[in-house]
Amino acid sequence: MADVGKKELRNVALVGQSGAGKTSLGESMLYRAKVTTRKGDVAKGTSVLDHNPEEIERKISIYLSIAYMGWNGKLINLIDTPGYVDFWGETLSGIRATDNVIFVLDATTPIAYSTEEAWEVVQKYKLPSIIFVNKIATEHANFDQILEQAKELFGNKVAPIYYPDGVGKEFRGLKSALEEGSPYYEQLMESVAESTDELTEKYLTEGTLSHEDICKGLREGIKAGTIIPMLVGEAIQDVGTEELLNFIVEYLPAPDELHSDDGLYAFVFKSRYDPKFGMLRYVRVFSGTLEAGSEVFNLTQKQPEKINQIYLVQGKERKEVDQLTHGGIGALVKLKVTKTGDTLADDSTKEPLPAIEYPTPYAAIAIQPRTSQDEERISTGLGRLNEADPSFQTYYDIETRQRIIKGIGELHLNVILSELKRNFNVEVKTERPKIHYRETITKVVEVQGKYKKQTGGRGQYGDCWVRFEPLPRGQGFEFVDKIVGGRIPAKFIPAVEEGIKEQMQKGLLAGYPMTDIRAVLYDGSFHPVDSSDIAFKVAGGLALRNAKDKLGLVILEPILKVTVIVPEEYLGDVMGDINARRGKILGVEPAGKGKYQKINALVPEAEMYGFGSSLRAMTQGRASFTQEFAHYDVVPPQIQEKIVAEAQREHEGKES
Repeated sequence: MADVGKKELRNVALVGQSGAGKTSLGESMLYRAKVTTRKGDVAKGTSVLDHNPEEIERKISIYLSIAYMGWNGKLINLIDTPGYVDFWGETLSGIRATDNVIFVLDATTPIAYSTEEAWEVVQKYKLPSIIFVNKIATEHANFDQILEQAKELFGNKVAPIYYPDGVGKEFRGLKSALEEGSPYYEQLMESVAESTDELTEKYLTEGTLSHEDICKGLREGIKAGTIIPMLVGEAIQDVGTEELLNFIVEYLPAPDELHSDDGLYAFVFKSRYDPKFGMLRYVRVFSGTLEAGSEVFNLTQKQPEKINQIYLVQGKERKEVDQLTHGGIGALVKLKVTKTGDTLADDSTKEPLPAIEYPTPYAAIAIQPRTSQDEERISTGLGRLNEADPSFQTYYDIETRQRIIKGIGELHLNVILSELKRNFNVEVKTERPKIHYRETITKVVEVQGKYKKQTGGRGQYGDCWVRFEPLPRGQGFEFVDKIVGGRIPAKFIPAVEEGIKEQMQKGLLAGYPMTDIRAVLYDGSFHPVDSSDIAFKVAGGLALRNAKDKLGLVILEPILKVTVIVPEEYLGDVMGDINARRGKILGVEPAGKGKYQKINALVPEAEMYGFGSSLRAMTQGRASFTQEFAHYDVVPPQIQEKIVAEAQREHEGKES
């Protein structure tokens, strides 16, 4: 199957919101194609596609999964992607590797905003797309409603190919819109007529198109993106699966129809750590042939790479092959320099393919090893997990002295910690990440800093007068030299600034770095023998400490700009939650093409911990949010008291 002819290959990815039944549809396709003798079941943990222990335990798709099947003499490569927004990075990887996208919609549920986001990515790559409306035989299915919503999202290019004969208990089967007399026949013919100039002219001249014309125009329209066919079915019952498979091999474009063959171009779209194989690199061959034992060039890393074993992937199973031809999808092992997003080619002068733009992770927790022996295993494990999942990040926060892990959501982080335990045999303790508070001043103060020390030998002497002034928020620190008449020699002035900055880093109120301060050095004195850089550095720090009780010290907290996409029916609940977190609603506006609203708000970072879980619970998982740093602002007095008290307890704990 690895060297299947170009025209006999179809690459498809299942994309859509969580709960739509993508994996169940994939299992039905594999069963119908006789890849499996017993259909995999997500609920029972027997799924071919959801084979990871985390997926089996949670009964949801977490990682993209690959399978292949033969149908009517052709090979179909299938990529199943997760629907949860926490695993959006996996979906992006799957879309990047495919030629065609099947949007799986739920006939009983409104289209989620995550499907709109996926559609934007698919449009970016100009991928041919079709729609499969699942759960069409379910009691609460509403085909007319989901068709209307699909047209709102995808445009009038949506054309029903199959539609249900009755719904719910009255469901009797599927009907084809390709048959004359169908209520969708005329609409389909009009859509097809726009696919080519030839068919447009024929339709305008004759007022109709033949069945052959419609089929030809359907293929051209799908490839050009002017038609998005809609099929329907019930994956759990295998209804509509055979029609879908027939449609894939008959109407969806093969790789060579979309990508010219210009020598080897292969793209690594996903990595996964395997305890047996090490790091697996999932690769898509966009052009040429990738052969085992060959040497290629990694255009991204600008280094040669040796190709060892090549595998076809069937869920968790792998079959070794000699090569992957144009359009092939498989896995590589034991690569030395290649990572996710890299391009492999046969010519070092070629340009690499565009990388995947992964989302910025915003959910964060701090972790620490339960024992000192676990430290090295944690570093190794997190490094490999990050390599496998670029939408996950880990780093050591020098300021707070915490190891931080960040993911797209709390569920994403929980999975990371489970994988750390399962694959690397290490458990960690978790805690809230500490907030990067800052201290600043609110009053203008003139103060002396004088350091005088006399020992048996040479003494130390430094004397400075400094005026401290508050700066506008975000200005940082400004040092102004106003010394005249040599009151302090020029060579000692940088030392005064250094001493002030060093004390600012230590803070005065709760141990947090200070900011938004102007220090004006305007007077002082020196000793011709005892003065030195160190003496004036100490004097500078003393000046700031001596002003502590007069500066009107306050604590600043980071404020985040938060954007929430939420269904209209949950808008009030979500806004109430944001207000309870000391948030300030900036505005609400329509989002996307469905009944979604976008909330723009400013929320203190300290109040955002756990917001993702709360949002999921409030909206049944149908809302999403992003956040980014906006600015620093003064914390309320009662909260400042708590922050100072907590800092004091922590300081006392270190001393005891």
